[in-house]
Formats: sequence, C-alpha cells, structure tokens
Amino acid sequence: MILIGLTGSIGMGKSTTAAMFREAGVPVYDADAAVHDLYDQGGAAVGPVGEAFPGAIRDGRVDREALRQAVLGNPEALKRLNAIVHPLVGRDRVGFFAKAEAEGADMVVLDIPLLFETGGHANVDAVVVASAPAQMQRDRVLARPGMTPERLDAILAQQLADVEKRTRAHFVVDTSRGLEPAREQVAEIIAVMRDPQRRPARDRTTD
Repeated sequence: MILIGLTGSIGMGKSTTAAMFREAGVPVYDADAAVHDLYDQGGAAVGPVGEAFPGAIRDGRVDREALRQAVLGNPEALKRLNAIVHPLVGRDRVGFFAKAEAEGADMVVLDIPLLFETGGHANVDAVVVASAPAQMQRDRVLARPGMTPERLDAILAQQLADVEKRTRAHFVVDTSRGLEPAREQVAEIIAVMRDPQRRPARDRTTD
C-alpha cells in the first residue's frame, strides 16, 4: 500500500486538500480527528493527560485550550504530551490501515499537521505539502473566531517554516489559486504515485 503524508502549516488549506483526496476515492487518516476522539469523554488519552496536566481536564474530557496554554512555549511540556498522545494515535492508525487494506485501497493519505516535526515523514512514501502565500495564510487564520496575531505567531513558532516544508516535500499543492486548480494538482499527484515510472524517490524527505 502506498502511504502519502499530507501536511501544511495552519491556514494553508491542508484540510481542503485532504477532502479532495477523499473525493478522489483515497482513504484519509485525520490525525487531528483521532486526537479529538482520544481527548473526548471516555477517550484513552483523558487519564494520562490528566495525570500530566491536571488543569487541562474539564467535565471528563481534555480541554484543548487549557492544554494548549499548558504546553505553549514549553518544549519539555510539549515533549511530555507527545509521549502520551503519539503512541495512542499510532494504535488508532493501525486500525485505519487494516480497514483500508480490507477494502482494497492501493494508497492512503495520512493527514498529519506536524508530520515533519514529529519525524513521521520518514514513514511515508511521499510527502504532500499544502501551501499558500504568507499574507493569504495570515488573512485566513486571523479571520477565525478568537484568533489573534499573537496566538497565530505562537502557533507558527511551533511549526516548521512553510519554505522548509516545501523544500522537503515531494509535491506542493498551491491552494491560493482556487479549488479547481488544487483539485487538478491532487489528481495529478494520485496519478504519479500510482505510476512506478513516475513515482518520486522516497528518501527525499529524510534529509
């Protein structure tokens, strides 16, 4: 099975790009959605996160904003959180792979916001980065309810710079030109990955 890693900084159109892969019939694993389930009532992460960050639990679930505040600007706290969450997400992903394989999928997309930051790029056959000009990114994000320039800058500080992601990617989907051009780019990526003669070398992302 061909594994495609999809990533992109906040506001770059990654979720829209993931939806386009789904529309094309490629199963997509949404890491954010998996974490949301783990953080919800009864989720496997609630207990261990509560032990590590007691103030982050509200009504039996993880309060994502409180947790964000607890790890923001604190690399050690973020490392502690990742050590809890990543193994749980990994187990969930195994189930996704089994289901996709049983349904006859020849490729899947792993939608992972921090793909490079967590080293996940080393485990996929190709990396796709959703990207747009920096000003468009800021305009998109600052239009979200409750978002401020300071909060956006803090989020970006935890993410690999877009220029670095684009440099290390096998494919870049430019989301600044509208939905149809982006959809065409996604279709071409799928076609290339299914063609052994055109498929890029996997080790590009391990630099």
